[in-house]
Amino acid sequence: MSATDVNPLLTPSRLPYQVPPFQEITPDHYREGFAKGIAEQAEAVAAVASQEAAPTFDNTVVELERVLNGGILDRTATAFFTVNAADTSPDLEDIEAEVSPELAAHDDSIYLNKALAERVDALWEGREDADYTPEQLYLLERYRTRFQRAGASLDDSGRERLEEINTRLAELHAAFNRQTRADINEAAVLVDSAERLEGLSEAGIAAAKAAATDRGKDGYLIGMELFSANPALADLADRDLRREVWEASTGRGKANAPTILEIVGLRAEKARLLGYANFADYVAADVTARSGAAVWERLTAMVAPAVRNARNEAEQLKKAVDAEGGDFKLAAWDWKYYAGKVKAEKYGFDPEELKPYLELDTILEHGVFYAAEKEFGLTFHARPDIAGYLPEVRVWEVRDEDGSVLGLFFGDFFTRESKRGGAWMNNLVDQNALAGTKPVVINNLNIVKPAEGKPALVTVDNVRTLFHEFGHALHGLMSDCEYPTPSGTSVPRDFVEYPSQVNEMWILWPEVAANYVKHHETGESAPAELLEQWKTSNGFGAGFAKTEYLAAALLDQAWHRLAPEDVPTAEGRDAVEVVEEFERNALEEIGIRMDEIAPRYRSGYFAHTFTGGYASGYYSYVWSEVLDADTVDWFKENGGLTRANGDHFRETLLSRGSSIDPLESFRRFRGRDPEIEPLLKRHGLQ
Repeated sequence: MSATDVNPLLTPSRLPYQVPPFQEITPDHYREGFAKGIAEQAEAVAAVASQEAAPTFDNTVVELERVLNGGILDRTATAFFTVNAADTSPDLEDIEAEVSPELAAHDDSIYLNKALAERVDALWEGREDADYTPEQLYLLERYRTRFQRAGASLDDSGRERLEEINTRLAELHAAFNRQTRADINEAAVLVDSAERLEGLSEAGIAAAKAAATDRGKDGYLIGMELFSANPALADLADRDLRREVWEASTGRGKANAPTILEIVGLRAEKARLLGYANFADYVAADVTARSGAAVWERLTAMVAPAVRNARNEAEQLKKAVDAEGGDFKLAAWDWKYYAGKVKAEKYGFDPEELKPYLELDTILEHGVFYAAEKEFGLTFHARPDIAGYLPEVRVWEVRDEDGSVLGLFFGDFFTRESKRGGAWMNNLVDQNALAGTKPVVINNLNIVKPAEGKPALVTVDNVRTLFHEFGHALHGLMSDCEYPTPSGTSVPRDFVEYPSQVNEMWILWPEVAANYVKHHETGESAPAELLEQWKTSNGFGAGFAKTEYLAAALLDQAWHRLAPEDVPTAEGRDAVEVVEEFERNALEEIGIRMDEIAPRYRSGYFAHTFTGGYASGYYSYVWSEVLDADTVDWFKENGGLTRANGDHFRETLLSRGSSIDPLESFRRFRGRDPEIEPLLKRHGLQ
């Protein structure tokens, strides 16, 4: 970087809503931003910790809120990790590997600071004599818990070892991320002729051709998703090709085996240092579950009915195989293909008939945005003048019913070689009343990009993901908190999926579906019969979906319920064999292993758990589903998609973040504690 090259990360963004100036940022800017940001923040934190004045809420907690949010480090990390996830490069991957351990060490320097922890403890001990608002009191409790869980009370040797563990884990998480991205790209299956793609739609074949061309290859490329069951398996008639795609997908991640074993061992040791039996207990203690035993009990209780349903479905699929004269045993690569045939026969539903009615822009504007307008009075206005990190990233200004601006919504919907798998939401700018900033949020998906000039026709699963991720976006956009730390989606991991799952209810809500399920050429609404077939066929496949999800969630728990001395090692053995043996034995002991259904994520590419974000927390989706099902019942009981219902949900829960205990937010919304009966009814498990 030359002396005249001004780093845009070193000062607040001049762009509308303080959007990061992605177009101006170079890799060297990120390096400098991290270095200067860490130094700036460390100095400011030290000043808070060493001040002579007695601790007050303002000079300790509020100052920490200012120091830890919105400065150089915050701006740099936000921009960097957004782009590194969505459009990485070798330079960015190198920076991630360099800076991850530095960030871990910096966090330790804050939360292992005894003087700072003592100031927070003093405020907590004197809380009954202070006139705190509910949000201030809850924020103080979160800081106190954060210091406790970080190990601030450990002795010097314990703190030193914990710092070593955290630094090494950060290195391993970055390495797992990098390898997983590489595996997704390397596992893509190249097909030499269009004839082998029988079953794929014309648009799907064109997209596969374009994907191969983009990589400089002849033929057609079937790309990989992060999860095990590739969407192409539902369409490909060529059984040998289905098997090739399946084995490529589930065979990924072998290079991650040594990394997995080291991560699990270090997490178990960290939990022991901090006074917990295992890492699952450590994680659960600070979320709504409260204990690892509670998580295990709820998950395992669902195994038997899920597997029973899956085996019933398998029998129906085998009948479809036999009806075609197929002389083979149903295999994992056959499941989705024959599930489609059973749906067509049993419910008259063929997803290919529906696909011409599912065009991305129409779903967004007349489905996702439409539901938000009806529920909350929001409107969405394109802002082509605001740039993302790539030209295909789109931006909308979100306004309330009175015309006031709520924030910005960014959408990055298509898959690319430089993008990690899966779908996610993150903030580009936090809602922060202290700094006066409005929320700027982004949704990332991995929809197959259509060929040039072709419509972006999506799958039923894509539709669900669009509504789901937008539920996270609404949670972030509607934040109305005084302080930045608890704002938006900064809630317990096993609560954060709840609002996004609730938003899925509008997918087939009659008023919404009639507005967006329209033919991409004629604009005609889908026939009512086709919509009804889609709705009624949703129940079929619940056994498969719940089994593959529970297998992944329980695998995550099995790894993290290990005590340090029980973590398997690769001494004298191949690490791949050790990991695969553990996975196989764990699933068998739980009673959920089925040859026809792999876990939604196998260990080698289970990025949710082995890159830190959902470590021992993948159970969150089913845990949140209790709240989700109860909430959907409330909406149905109270008139459905109405402004009154939306305003109540927004005021009592969506806008609160973690400014109060999230379960208290639920009580204010629902009028009582959550009940499990609506979830049991949803899955026929009463």
